[in-house]
Amino acid sequence: MAVARIRLQAPTFPEPPVIPLRYPVLLMHGLGALAQPWRKSQLHPIAEHLRQYGIRAYAPNVAPYAPIAQRAERWRRLLLAVLHETRAPKVHLIAHSMGGLDARYLISRLDGYQHVASLTTIATPHRGTSLAQLVLERPAFMRRWMEHLARHLSHLFLPDEPAALLEAVAQLTPAYVTEVFNPEVPDHPNVPCFSWAGMAGPGTTIPITPCIAPLARYIYRHEGLNDGYVSVRSARWGHFSGTLPVDHLRQVGVHLGPGARFDEKAFFLHLCRQLLHTIEAIAFVD
Repeated sequence: MAVARIRLQAPTFPEPPVIPLRYPVLLMHGLGALAQPWRKSQLHPIAEHLRQYGIRAYAPNVAPYAPIAQRAERWRRLLLAVLHETRAPKVHLIAHSMGGLDARYLISRLDGYQHVASLTTIATPHRGTSLAQLVLERPAFMRRWMEHLARHLSHLFLPDEPAALLEAVAQLTPAYVTEVFNPEVPDHPNVPCFSWAGMAGPGTTIPITPCIAPLARYIYRHEGLNDGYVSVRSARWGHFSGTLPVDHLRQVGVHLGPGARFDEKAFFLHLCRQLLHTIEAIAFVD
C-alpha cells in the first residue's frame, strides 16, 4: 500500500515586507479611555502591527479627558521623547478624532512644526461636532455625573493626568472650533495635512455600532452624514483623502457589538505606505 508523502516548503521571506519610512510615526488618540481596560493604549495594537513592517510606530497615552492645550503639551513631550529615542529629526503624526485638534495645536502654537513632517487626521472634528453641544445641554445632575465618571476613569488609567471632561467637550462644539480654535490655530505652511472622514448609519447602508446609533441620528439631523461622533463635513481639512465606510469606534478597532467590517490595521498601514511614496519621496529626492 502506497503511503502519501507530504512535502512542506518554507517561504524564502516569511517576514512581512519592510516599509522603510525614514521618520517614526506617532499615533495620537482622541477623547476618552474606552479602549484602555483591555489595551495598553487606544492605538497600541495598531502600533504593534506597524512595527512588524519595520515602521517605528508609537502609541502613547495622554490625558483622556482634558482640554486641547493640556493634551497638546503632553503630546509635545512625548514627541520629543520619540525623537530622542530614534535620533530622527522629525515624525509623522497620525491622529484620530480629537487627537487631530491636539496635533494642530502642537504644530501651530507649540512650535511643533519644527519636528513634524506631516499630519494625517482621521474623523477629527475640524469644525466641531453637534454632539458636544448636546452633552453640554444635558441637565446639571447628568453633567455632574459625567464629570465624576470621567475623573474616576482618568485616575484609574492615568492617575497623574488631569481630568476636565466638560471643559474638553466645550472645546469640541461647532461654535468654539470655528470661531475660536481655527482662527487662533492656523495651519503651518511647512507641514502638509491630510484628512479622512468616516460614515455609517443614517443616510447610508453601512451598519453602525448599536450603542452610538442614537448619536449618529442626532448628528445626521444637524450636520448630515457622520460616523456616530463626527460628520463628514467637519472631518474635511487640508488635503481631503476620502471617506471610510465605518463608524468612529471601529476606525480604531473598538468593537462593541455588530457593525461594518473594517481592517483598521491594514488602513493605518496604507497610510504609512502613502507617506513613504508622497511626503518622504519628495523630502528626500536628490
